[in-house]
Amino acid sequence: MIDFELSEEHKQVEQMVRDWAAREVAPRIHDLDREHRFERGFLKGMADLQLLGICIPEEMGGAGMDYVSLGLASEELEYVDTHLRVIMSVHVGLNCMTLMCWGTEAQKKKYLVPQAKGEKIATYGLTEPNAGSDAVGIQTTAVKKGGYYVLNGEKVWISLADVADHFLVIAWTDQEKKKQRDHSGLSAFIVERSFKGFSSYTIKEKWGILAGNTGGFSMDNVEVPAENRVGEEGEGFKVAMFALENGRYTVAAGATGLVRACLDASVKYARERKTFGVPIGDHQLVKEMIAQMVSDYDAARLLWLRAGWLKNQGRRNNRETSLAKWFSTVASERSAADCVQIHGGNGFSDEYPAGRFYRNCKAAVIYEGTREIHKIMQADYALGHRQDKPRRIELPAYQR
Repeated sequence: MIDFELSEEHKQVEQMVRDWAAREVAPRIHDLDREHRFERGFLKGMADLQLLGICIPEEMGGAGMDYVSLGLASEELEYVDTHLRVIMSVHVGLNCMTLMCWGTEAQKKKYLVPQAKGEKIATYGLTEPNAGSDAVGIQTTAVKKGGYYVLNGEKVWISLADVADHFLVIAWTDQEKKKQRDHSGLSAFIVERSFKGFSSYTIKEKWGILAGNTGGFSMDNVEVPAENRVGEEGEGFKVAMFALENGRYTVAAGATGLVRACLDASVKYARERKTFGVPIGDHQLVKEMIAQMVSDYDAARLLWLRAGWLKNQGRRNNRETSLAKWFSTVASERSAADCVQIHGGNGFSDEYPAGRFYRNCKAAVIYEGTREIHKIMQADYALGHRQDKPRRIELPAYQR
């Protein structure tokens, strides 16, 4: 049976997030974006709504909702501003969901529970100055010395770099495999901001997502307790890819929200603005751009909802999540460009939100797998060159 109706619980989550974002964020986002200022108060608001642990079980400090609820929250948050969804991506998708599955009981108690409650903020560290899509190109090392690993290296383009308390960091533990670019030499670690030798910074020259915090961090002989290793030694690449799959899901849902924001802003303006004696919405080429947004929104939403349904069932969804992420982010870029075009000269001004949408949309086409990476993945699935192998640890099905 196919049922396209959201459950009452889903509708309540959707409305709750929509109301909060419209009330608390929308009136301020123009100024925060212009001032390049991150508002920490939004984190408290999201924590109060239990969004920072939305799909984490209650016994682990979360709200115990399903993965579709995570997607709905991500869509509604990005509808108002991308930086809010970014918080969900790195804190929940990349970090909390990974610890939920890969973490030891001690790690869950010490790190996941306070994160899911919103008492601590978490993020993810894979990208480096010379390594993005090429994950095995990272240079960060972790050398075992007694009961500790000593970490050295730099991570960049890290969301919440100057805000987060905990960092899920990928580093080389096998130096010979590093030379051979063998990803089985990578391991994952939980690093605390308070660890000696850790320092972070904010990137101030960003083009978009200006109300969000993005930066980097360095580790200079940072001693990380061995019990902070996530998974077995040599499983870092598997941990990293597991995390990215869940992060991509939130990106897909969020980009869908941005498409809807562009559509709503474009429809409003097309009804109000007149040229040649009629509303510009009466012009066929304006209608064409609006129709494309309608098509893109519905298709993107169906794609991420399918991925969320598969997650709820405990079924592998790498291919479906990749497709949803690729389609929705490219659609959001197209929608934002057309939103600016529909607004004409006003679209080139901060008086209207079109320009902010355009600046914000681009990053998602790049991070968590560029559009080119996802194109290759989809072709490889179709050609039979790529098949998902069983993993030691899988995302659990949703349990009521």
